[in-house]
Amino acid sequence: MTSVDEPARSGTRTRDAARTRAEILDVATREFARAGYDGARVDEIAARTRTTKRMIYYYFGGKEQLFTAVLERAYGVIREAEQQLDVEHLDPVAAIRRLAEVTFDHHERHPDFIRLVSIENIHDAEHIASSEMLGSIGSPALDVIRRILEDGQRSGLFTADVDAVDLHAMISSFCFFRVANRHTFGALFGRDLIAPDQREHYRTMLGDMVIAYLTAERAAD
Repeated sequence: MTSVDEPARSGTRTRDAARTRAEILDVATREFARAGYDGARVDEIAARTRTTKRMIYYYFGGKEQLFTAVLERAYGVIREAEQQLDVEHLDPVAAIRRLAEVTFDHHERHPDFIRLVSIENIHDAEHIASSEMLGSIGSPALDVIRRILEDGQRSGLFTADVDAVDLHAMISSFCFFRVANRHTFGALFGRDLIAPDQREHYRTMLGDMVIAYLTAERAAD
């Protein structure tokens, strides 16, 4: 009986541990995004979960490691979306527009990710620098961008000699600004950058901006 029940109990414990870790990360994500790294409290995170502060330390080691785990999961979500991007059947113009749209959609759906990245920049990316996972995760989007750029230049559709990292920064900057600066931009200019009735306008604007950059004539040095 013991030999039959033990694997079942072991499997249950594994599932329970995974569920507990996921719950802690869910709550910690919201708390860090709300209060920042310095303002967030492990006691508060524990109070909002079905576990204890002691168990949080058991699973993650401490506040710093917990925040790093939150960042790792947040970046993992967008990297997974990039890995699932299928643009092989599209021409270079449509492909780069689709990639920009994926980034646009993800940033809009994950405002906590935007806040977490802003917080990590305040801390000079020290948690990312100390994470083996984040240090090696790179960006699948860069490989996709490079292939699209090569196809576009080979076919003559893209006239600009553009670096993939620069283009990635260009796309991310627009998407990040739209969410991160929504309130200050609205207070200064009276326009809500994430207003639902303006969503398609900005989504199309991003694609148009990227395509215009890739197809612009460059003056000789």
